[in-house]
Amino acid sequence: FFFSDSMRVLAAVLAPLLLASHASAFAPGAAHLGLRSGASRMSCSVRPQAAARVAAGGVSMKLQNDLMVRVARGEECERTPIWLFRQAGRHLPEYTQYKKDTGCNFLELLKVPKHVAECTMQPVRRYDLDAAILFSDILVVAEALGIDVEMPGGKGILVPNPLTGPEDFQARIPKTIDVKDKLSHVLEAVKLIKVELKDKVPLIGFSAAPWTLMYYMVGGSSKKNQEEGERWLKEHPKEAQELLDILTTVVVDYMSAQADAGADILQVFEAMGMFISKESFYKYAMPCMVSIAKQLHERHPTVPLMAFPRGATYALADLQQAGYDVVTMDTQTERAPTRVALANAAQAATPPNLSKGVSSLQGNFDVALLKKGEGTVEEVDAAARKMLEELGASHLIANLGEGLMGVEDPVLVNALVESIHKISDEMLAKK
Repeated sequence: FFFSDSMRVLAAVLAPLLLASHASAFAPGAAHLGLRSGASRMSCSVRPQAAARVAAGGVSMKLQNDLMVRVARGEECERTPIWLFRQAGRHLPEYTQYKKDTGCNFLELLKVPKHVAECTMQPVRRYDLDAAILFSDILVVAEALGIDVEMPGGKGILVPNPLTGPEDFQARIPKTIDVKDKLSHVLEAVKLIKVELKDKVPLIGFSAAPWTLMYYMVGGSSKKNQEEGERWLKEHPKEAQELLDILTTVVVDYMSAQADAGADILQVFEAMGMFISKESFYKYAMPCMVSIAKQLHERHPTVPLMAFPRGATYALADLQQAGYDVVTMDTQTERAPTRVALANAAQAATPPNLSKGVSSLQGNFDVALLKKGEGTVEEVDAAARKMLEELGASHLIANLGEGLMGVEDPVLVNALVESIHKISDEMLAKK
């Protein structure tokens, strides 16, 4: 967030008071402002919008562990849930072995539902995680629109033939697609994962946000041509807006189809927020996010919605106001001031608070502390405690500030999961 001096002072004064008044377990800021007050540990306090969703049909009551869903709905819960960005994949030895056994690379695994299901389940078997997330990639939507995607070793995901200009865009990108056809393998995988999970934990479905998709479609890489997306916004505003509109429609349809297939929670990843100016974000990216929230809540009123604007967390309060049930901090996001900013925004008249309360937070443990050979279990435990003390253990989904990179030690990852559960149990028991 970008805070004025007065906001920083307010945050510095309020956060300790709020944390102390609720034994470090309640959302700092919210209690002081009278938000979500009066709820005991075992009797849930739910945002009005979330309560309306429960009345409309509620979430699956079959879930053995529904902590994630309850926190996303704004309820007081007995423990802080945790899952991890990129929890499936490269850091797991069983994933490496599975690739060898199948002879498939990452992109090839994504095409086969049984492979997707297996890779999704691997971290849930290894760690005591509170959610599974669909094993997929943010660029499957671009692929569905006819954009080729490659993954050469050591270079990350690449779009080898990005859009070169407006004429190329008009020639190559369809105005509409049927996601149930183009992405049927993903939807089949969602159904298979739900069977494999046996309702142990909720399943998170996801999509990249429109700006992130556009960034890759016109630039081709996260490491090169980083200015191309912003250049399109400046030099081809009409066509850029048309592309974003197409992408917004596809993202909504795709995420809606995941919910229909059984996803319990939906996550929107604005992964390339660091490559768009703040002015352009609010002019182009934010309206897409607002539209996504509105349409998905209309189609699936019982399914919580989460947003992660990596590199653009100055927008967290506005995403809350747009109706996202959970907003996500990246590694650089200030913790206690963010709680205060969300609480203040919920009280403001403009823009209207569509979530009808303070959104839960997600994040933001530093993934660097999990790197193999560079940390200890004791250091991970201390950092987890510090995060929970700064954020409070309630109305929080513990996660990373960015995804696992494949160099992490599973022993340290497990230590993080166990520490979050143990420490939050202690904090909330004192409440």
